[in-house]
Amino acid sequence: MKHAFQKDDELLADIAQTRGTGQSKVWWLGQSGFLVVTPTATVLFDPYLSDSLTNKYATTDKPHVRVTEQVIDPSKLTDIDFITTSHNHTDHLDADTLHPLFATNPQAKLLGPRANRAFILERLGKAHAHRLIDLNAGESIHVSGVTFNGITAAHNTVDRDDDGNCKFMGFVAIIGDLTFYHSGDTLLHDGLIESLKPFAPDIAFLPINGNKPERRVAGNLNPREAAELGMAINADLVIPHHFDMFAFNTADPAVFKAECQRVGQACHTLRNGEGIDIPG
Repeated sequence: MKHAFQKDDELLADIAQTRGTGQSKVWWLGQSGFLVVTPTATVLFDPYLSDSLTNKYATTDKPHVRVTEQVIDPSKLTDIDFITTSHNHTDHLDADTLHPLFATNPQAKLLGPRANRAFILERLGKAHAHRLIDLNAGESIHVSGVTFNGITAAHNTVDRDDDGNCKFMGFVAIIGDLTFYHSGDTLLHDGLIESLKPFAPDIAFLPINGNKPERRVAGNLNPREAAELGMAINADLVIPHHFDMFAFNTADPAVFKAECQRVGQACHTLRNGEGIDIPG
């Protein structure tokens, strides 16, 4: 198993130092989870901080063998304003992660697709309905200094409920003068580039594990597609995700880096628990 770049108390000290200096920084917490700390707000995108899937599939023909150790007990993360869940898959909507986070962050709001509202509350409990903010693709909402914009995602297809609400989404978060795009899980689809170009994100968090039917799970962008999408939407920086969590469903970030060099897209690969300063 790969060791985290930093974890537990060392990671918490890094977060506290950033808050103390009033700077902005982002950390990769594994899989598709990113912690963004700014002077305006703290946003936790799609956290998965448990072994729930490894335990669930341990005795099946599709074991979820963990690649990298967990970086932090979710109950130790505090002062979080917003948490996102881009869709209903457990590595993006994990009760074993969210319940501890809710316990130590009573102020935190959970942002998710409107189509999934009933499912989210069934999984997490209706007692959390007061903190759930639902959003559809093409909509935006401004809450406590942060503007969230819903972006359609395809995992593997663009699925909608009976009211036309997207079941898989990404989010563009505008926090102060910084713009972040978190893709959730997605493939390229008609309208994705056009919906993102106006935002020209400072940082785009994009998956790179690809789409391989033999894995028997929904797929994502591959390294080439992620690099080219970053260029197409004028992202200042692309940070890859959705690798190094489960052995059967990962990718080599070196391939992604090479693809970014090929097209001239700035990128930075983080190790689990590692952060990168965000220029103001």
